[in-house]
Amino acid sequence: MAGVYKLEIRESEEELKEKLGKQKTASDKERVQVLYLLKSKQAKTVQTAAQLVGRKRVTVQEWLKEYRKGGISGILRHKPRVGRNSKIPDWVQKALHKQLQQEQGFNSYGEIRQW
Repeated sequence: MAGVYKLEIRESEEELKEKLGKQKTASDKERVQVLYLLKSKQAKTVQTAAQLVGRKRVTVQEWLKEYRKGGISGILRHKPRVGRNSKIPDWVQKALHKQLQQEQGFNSYGEIRQW
């Protein structure tokens, strides 16, 4: 049958349910929930599991690829997000941090901007 995902989920349903309750972020809960849905056969396909957690099929497939490579810890390991470089140079950030550590510091955001 097309769309059926062949993946051996090593953890039991009970272990996954317990792990699900211990997750602190919504993203981690979704990842463990996908495993639980597939293990408990509540979702027979990746597409169904993706719909149940409100994610795209491709995203869930990426999670399962990480699970296949690294198990439960692999699926919960997040890649660092790459963002735009800060407009404030490092030397300014360091000087500002140093100034904030001093007792007099700043009284307002306006003082920081003028500094």
